[in-house]
Amino acid sequence: MKLNFVEELKWRGMIHDMTPGTEEQLMKEMTLGYIGFDPTADSLHIGNLVPVMLLVHLQRCGHKPIVLVGGATGRVGDPSGKTEERQLLSVDDINHNLKSQKKQLMNFLNFDEGENKAEVVNNYDWFKDYNFLDFIRDVGKHVTINYMLAKDSVKNRLDSGMSFTEFSYQLVQGYDFYWLYKNMGCKLQLGGSDQWGNIISGKELIRRIYHDEGKGEAEAFALTCPLITKSDGSKFGKSEGGNVWLDAQRTSPYKFYQYWLNVSDEDAEKLIKLFTLFSKKEIEKMVQNHKEAPHMRLLQKELAKDVTIRVHSEEDYNQAVEASQILFGKGTTETLHKLSEDVLLSVFEGVPQMEVQKADIETGVGIIDFLANKTNIFASNGEARRMLKDNGVSINKAKVMDDYQIGSKDLLNDKYILAQKGKKNYFLVKVI
Repeated sequence: MKLNFVEELKWRGMIHDMTPGTEEQLMKEMTLGYIGFDPTADSLHIGNLVPVMLLVHLQRCGHKPIVLVGGATGRVGDPSGKTEERQLLSVDDINHNLKSQKKQLMNFLNFDEGENKAEVVNNYDWFKDYNFLDFIRDVGKHVTINYMLAKDSVKNRLDSGMSFTEFSYQLVQGYDFYWLYKNMGCKLQLGGSDQWGNIISGKELIRRIYHDEGKGEAEAFALTCPLITKSDGSKFGKSEGGNVWLDAQRTSPYKFYQYWLNVSDEDAEKLIKLFTLFSKKEIEKMVQNHKEAPHMRLLQKELAKDVTIRVHSEEDYNQAVEASQILFGKGTTETLHKLSEDVLLSVFEGVPQMEVQKADIETGVGIIDFLANKTNIFASNGEARRMLKDNGVSINKAKVMDDYQIGSKDLLNDKYILAQKGKKNYFLVKVI
């Protein structure tokens, strides 16, 4: 039985608006649908995952997803939801970003086989040889200035000043939809609710060109999903350090995992519908189990596991769990030694760090000397001795006594030692 794309999105809370006839079109035949992605960075971030999941569900329901990367529109800049003009990128930067983003999308979509395998198209391919005069003659004549001025993305910027470059964006994006409709039979454009105006401009451009040129009536459709905010009203996808990226070099798998693990109960119930492929029945069961024991954070754990494995890998997920246990749970010396340097630094980001010379520990140094003199973790030998006597000092998560000798055997990744004073005071010592 063919899955109903619209019904699937409805129970997941993923529909903001759609044009009449969209559901009927999708139930009638395999439909090509596309979303445009902005090449402003060499990685997608988790805010981009909502439109990505739209394409995932589209493909799961038997339709063909088209990923449009904006090699041309990236040179213009979308004004939607922006208070100032974007900085324009060079051709080389855009091409680099496009290549990196496609690699990430392959974790979500099937590009390899089947009638409805995903395809990537770059709008630079059809714009690169289209000169300005031909474009305003062939395309611009079908759209009135009044129509363009009525769009919120334009109205919201007029008073603060808007360049012609940005003003023309909706016409350029609208032509994308027309080109895909005419050349690939793509009848559906999807996107976030902030893109509704641009998408409708494309749908209207298709209708007008076909009508004005006597080609008959053209049917194109639009569907948007809501912009996601957290329960406290703040923007989804942001952390204290900015965007949460899919690229492990920008946001470590540990931090990525922690972001999902730390969402509120209310947000977890919403986000697990948006970002996983669990069925309605499975999610209802998870929600029920979570409410019976909210302190276990079962929803957050399922959400964090599913998304981390899909974006990174099962190995990265397992390491993130082990790293979390080190800081917040029952981590051991053994698990600490297994962490890569990147994960180790991610876990202990923000804790006091200090340096000691390698020569000072190679032949061994007494624990009191190490804690009070080499590192100043304790203010005096006496204070260090008292805490050691009370069993309150750990080196690399193992309790030590006052006769312990620090040496090369204690090095993590050949350059770090983790000291712990009491239960919560960590110090990361770098051996140089």
